[in-house]
Amino acid sequence: MHITQLNRECLLHLFSFLDKNSRKSLAETCHKLLEVFQDPLLWSLLNFHSPMELKKDNFLLGPALKYLSICWYSERVKVCNIEDWMKNSFQKDFCNRHENTVTDFLLEVCNRCPNLLSLTLSGCGHVTDDCILLLLKNCPNLRTLKLENCVRITDQTLEAATLYGSSLQTLHVDFCRNITQTGLESVRAKCPSVTLRAERSANMIPDNKPGKKLMLEKASRKLVQL
Repeated sequence: MHITQLNRECLLHLFSFLDKNSRKSLAETCHKLLEVFQDPLLWSLLNFHSPMELKKDNFLLGPALKYLSICWYSERVKVCNIEDWMKNSFQKDFCNRHENTVTDFLLEVCNRCPNLLSLTLSGCGHVTDDCILLLLKNCPNLRTLKLENCVRITDQTLEAATLYGSSLQTLHVDFCRNITQTGLESVRAKCPSVTLRAERSANMIPDNKPGKKLMLEKASRKLVQL
């Protein structure tokens, strides 16, 4: 029996075992398999392992998406985690190549995936509070939000979770150095039913620009003089 003689249900089951690249390659062989590739039922779960994977045309993004994971575990993530004011020209050039990649993709998710239930972001150093805020507003069914090593995430995301995360059951902000203990305590007070985890976040050193630090030191010296 030829693969195209299988019914739709069998083909969907077969495709479910393949990675995104293999699904795309198989879909290019005939119209019937392309139709299977384009079936929303096949794309309820998406896992990405680097920002560059988001630019590939080997997946379908739509209302059927329920579980999304973008986890970048690489030595290059360290470059993105450096404060902008400390980056040299080489590091800035590296970040410019993909700085908006994850954010632009998440904006597409906001517009096209209103039924999202779970989002995991790890090593996404350029994702901002505004992006997460918009996602919480546009995906009201979101139950799980896990952010790890996302250095631009601050207490504003925690506040957005309390305001718009009505369906949230799990919130992780691990290794997010600009999260504070005050922000965490606010979430616990306002959303006691949410399982909150913040491993190595509030105890980490937040970003401070030299100018801001200098102003704080001057203010401290003035107080001492008084």
